[in-house]
Parts: sequence; structure tokens; C-alpha cells
Amino acid sequence: MSTILYEVKDYIAYVTIYRPEVLNCFNYATLQKLGETVEAIHNDPGVRVVIFTGAGEKAFSAGADLKERRTLSDAEVKRNVRKIRDVFSAIEALPQPTIAAMNGHAFGGGFELALACDFRVCVQEATMGLTEVSWAIIPGAGGTQRLPRLIGQAKAMELILTAKKLSAEEALGYGILNKVVERKQLIPTCEEYAALIMKNGPVAVQQAKYAIKHGMEVDLQTGLAIEAKAYEVTIPTKDRIEALNAFSEKRPPQFKGE
Repeated sequence: MSTILYEVKDYIAYVTIYRPEVLNCFNYATLQKLGETVEAIHNDPGVRVVIFTGAGEKAFSAGADLKERRTLSDAEVKRNVRKIRDVFSAIEALPQPTIAAMNGHAFGGGFELALACDFRVCVQEATMGLTEVSWAIIPGAGGTQRLPRLIGQAKAMELILTAKKLSAEEALGYGILNKVVERKQLIPTCEEYAALIMKNGPVAVQQAKYAIKHGMEVDLQTGLAIEAKAYEVTIPTKDRIEALNAFSEKRPPQFKGE
């Protein structure tokens, strides 16, 4: 069986890391498959929201496959780190909104996968953290960059340099998670988020995400220029006209992503 399960239902793509016997950790083959899946999603008009999760109830992902890592040469370790960084960057760059459905513990690369997503919903009993320095390495899949951008430098420095493990409620307090839920509510809650997103114009949703992501790390004037360009993409769309017509006719709009 593949280590990455993938299905699309009602415009939602479900991507599951399927290695429950090793806490859904990432070996090179799994990273390759995940990268291929993300590439397929990127330009698929049939996908409007993506939900990433892990198999089983123990772990979203425990990060790198340390059993595999022990067998690798220095060059192969560099290859793996480069691969996981590139795959998570591709996830962050997806035009569709992404949701991490954190079904269990998330450490190292598993936590970095969640950070690469736009939303993070987590079960109550999960713990998480960037614990790499306790293994005499550092986060190598974007953790040192995405976590400070999410919660600020001082708090990120504290968490990374102490290798602190957070409960779900603590992570919620830090602003890392969007919501903490009971296990039975995990996927339904993510699907509720997806439904709220998908009732809006698909092109507008993607352009809004683009403007936010690309405007975050530039000065305000540059960010406003990015926003203006993103807005211009929506002007010639059929969906924009449909929204105006629906308002006039007092009915819900029927968006087609065109």
C-alpha cells in the first residue's frame, strides 16, 4: 500500500500520511510520493481545499524517519533535508487553502508540515513541538522561518531552543492552532472550515491567499501593489459578474471558478 493516500470528494482533497506503524514519520520514499501528490493538486481545478492528516490515532507525524536516517551518508541526509524542505514549500505555495487535521502528536518535520498549512485543527490529546535541538540538529523543513513568522521571534526562539513540547491547549494559546477539538470532531471541523471557504469565489479565495502570503514579508507599499495585482485577476472573471447578478436577484451565487 502507498504511504500517501489521496482522494478528492466534493472539491476537497484528502491527503493522508499512511505509516501508522512508525508514527507516520517521513522516509525518502514517502517524501517523494507526497511531493508528487502536491504537484498533482497544484493545478487541479477540481480541488478547492486540501486537508492533510495522518493515519491512526497516535501521530499526525513524528517527523523524520530516524531508523532510516541512521543508515544514511552525510550526502543522503542532505538530500532528505532538501527534499522535505522543498515538499513543504510546495505545500505552502499551493493556491488552494490548506488545513492540517492534526490527529495526534506532531514533532519535528510533522510539526513543520502543519506550519506549512494555512489552518491547523488539532485533537485535544496531541502534543507537538520543534524538538530537533534535542537531537543535536535544527529544524530543517522551514520551522525556524515559519514559526517566528506565525508567533513572533521571542516566542519561537523559546520553543525552538528549549525543544519544548506543547500540549494542544498550549499551542492554541501561542496562536499556533486555529482550533482544538475532540477526536470525533476533527475531520468534520476541518470540513466545516472547507465549506465556509468554498461558498466563496474560488478565484477570489486563491488570490486573497496569494496576496496575504506574498505581502507578509515586504513593506506596506509593495504589499499594496501585490494586493492590487491580485484584485485585478478577479475583475474579468465570470464569478464576479455572477456575484453581482445574484445580489441583484436576491439569490445565492453559483460560483464555478471561472
